[in-house]
Amino acid sequence: MTKEFKPIKQEKTVISIRLDSDILKTVDKLSNETDISRNEFIVQCIEYALNNIDGN
Repeated sequence: MTKEFKPIKQEKTVISIRLDSDILKTVDKLSNETDISRNEFIVQCIEYALNNIDGN
């Protein structure tokens, strides 16, 4: 028996951030190297940081 696929729409919020131009260049370089969007790369970096903060 195959499980039924149930797509889930995760709530997303659009925000604006300001980055140092050198940080943005690094983000763009690494996101291109890993073939993911700039947005997804930044989201994954934030998730990683939040999951690895001492005390969590």
